[in-house]
Amino acid sequence: MINLENKSYLRTWGPTSVATYLSKTLRDQGVLLSQFYSIAHHSTPNYLAQISGQAPNPITSNDCPTYTPFEPAGTAAPGQLQGGGCVYPASVPTVAGQLNAVGKTWKAYMEDMQTPCEHPPLWAKDDHHAADLGNQYATDHNPFVYFESITSSPQCQADDVPFTQLAEDLKSVGTTPNLSYISPNLCDDGHDNPCVDGRPGGLESADAWLRQQVPAILASPAYRQDGVLVITFDEADGTSAGPAGLLPGGTAGGRIGALVLSPSVKGGTTSDTPYNHYSLLATIEDVFSLPRLGYAGAPGLRPFGTDVFNNEP
Repeated sequence: MINLENKSYLRTWGPTSVATYLSKTLRDQGVLLSQFYSIAHHSTPNYLAQISGQAPNPITSNDCPTYTPFEPAGTAAPGQLQGGGCVYPASVPTVAGQLNAVGKTWKAYMEDMQTPCEHPPLWAKDDHHAADLGNQYATDHNPFVYFESITSSPQCQADDVPFTQLAEDLKSVGTTPNLSYISPNLCDDGHDNPCVDGRPGGLESADAWLRQQVPAILASPAYRQDGVLVITFDEADGTSAGPAGLLPGGTAGGRIGALVLSPSVKGGTTSDTPYNHYSLLATIEDVFSLPRLGYAGAPGLRPFGTDVFNNEP
């Protein structure tokens, strides 16, 4: 899966979109989820939701400017740790831990990350919120480093890695992780506009990055065998929100859309079923027969169904 940044549905998928590779070329090869919603503003809670099913708290909703440990204040359904903070205690599970437990593999590929599992020390200010020349990595676009169960494990050094490792891992089915989670840098994900290096940024630069990187994924042995590629955004731009009560976990981050490409998908099709980031987590967990975490297991939460995987034999 590939996460881009801060674009509403119409800006990306509408008739005036400048992201012509995504909205036209790739769109013709996949199924567009036209009612896919993010769950919050800003970035951090959406990324955390995708791998843990945890809801926003006041500090994650402020994008964790300081790398603060979570201070628990009890639990609540569905599987929610109450309280506030950024770095969740080891008791809070993630899809990464679930995969490890059943002998499956995962990797997070972070563009411009300098060393594996890069994150600030506890209680330190996060210096990777804004781009610098030569280093446009954003900690808050790397949800795996906000869980003590991952950062305290050797798996973090092994599996939370710079994006440059992806090309080598794609060479065979055996070296391709069961779950590959990709975050481009602050220019290539469309966040900055313009970019610190002089590029235009926004959808124009994100689309150029996709045009350069996605063909290698689609040509990889693992994808061609039985792969699924999901391209979506963390949240909509501005303060837009989706309809209240539409989905468990909410739609407060606005309508963003998602594109799903797979041998199991008919190109050029559309699903109008409402989904959100928790639905994506539920889908990943269902694919690997894992229990659903947090809001991914909430009553009424739908995973992707035959409306998405519409080319099954």
